[in-house]
Amino acid sequence: MLYRGAKSPIVRDMGGFKTRLNMPGWLLPRPRDHGYGPLAMVVESMLEPGRLIAMHEHQNDEILSWVPDGVMRHNDPATGRLITDSAHLMVMNAGKSFWHSEETLPSDPPLRMLQVFVRPHSLDLPPNIQHGPIAPAPVNQWRHLVGTEDGVAPFFVRNNVDIFDLRLEAEAEVTFPRAEGRHLYFYLFSGSIQVGDVGFGAGDQGLFLSDEPLDLFSTRSTLIVAFLIEPNAGVARRGTVGDHPKIPPPYLARPLLRLLHWRDRLVGKT
Repeated sequence: MLYRGAKSPIVRDMGGFKTRLNMPGWLLPRPRDHGYGPLAMVVESMLEPGRLIAMHEHQNDEILSWVPDGVMRHNDPATGRLITDSAHLMVMNAGKSFWHSEETLPSDPPLRMLQVFVRPHSLDLPPNIQHGPIAPAPVNQWRHLVGTEDGVAPFFVRNNVDIFDLRLEAEAEVTFPRAEGRHLYFYLFSGSIQVGDVGFGAGDQGLFLSDEPLDLFSTRSTLIVAFLIEPNAGVARRGTVGDHPKIPPPYLARPLLRLLHWRDRLVGKT
């Protein structure tokens, strides 16, 4: 079964720092969780030039920073200053405690990126940071970015989630990544695709509750991120962001989304 989620209306604007929150579990008709298995949340983050997010703490979140364009400047007491851009990836395995800051310089372009929050398999694991170059993205081919600790991907999270990205030309057809026993979630960063008779545009999400093959066709140039999730993996639900106590409970998810979508249509937001 394939479930489609429209562009999330859950937006936080903190003055030069805006986030759009995507809850994979809320795509289900009767949500029981805002996340789906070990995938807690996918956040589209936007920073204006010259914006600093001061030093702050994360606990019990595995955090992928994926920057297709622009520059995200990271600083932490353990490793110092790091730059994440289209040629570099960063994964913070926050564990028991990890402090860091993020910023853009006034000379930097506006930043739009994804920050992916994965639930670890256990609480209070040792903190760790991974940062390094990634191979150039091949056109019309999936690039495997993140996997499990014992997997073949260049970066890891401490649970059973694999993460891929894809730059797709217009009018190209490919098959989503798949693995036995894994379900698929995907987020359309830009462009538009057809999956069967279901259309997806920029900011839309999909959740496929099967490990069967699933094809997509791009109706324009597209950038997409896909996640293979073990739905019944053991998880620790104490992440600073991924399982924040202020996230609305599942029974409020559908009414809240309907209300916010209605509000956005009323005021003409996109």
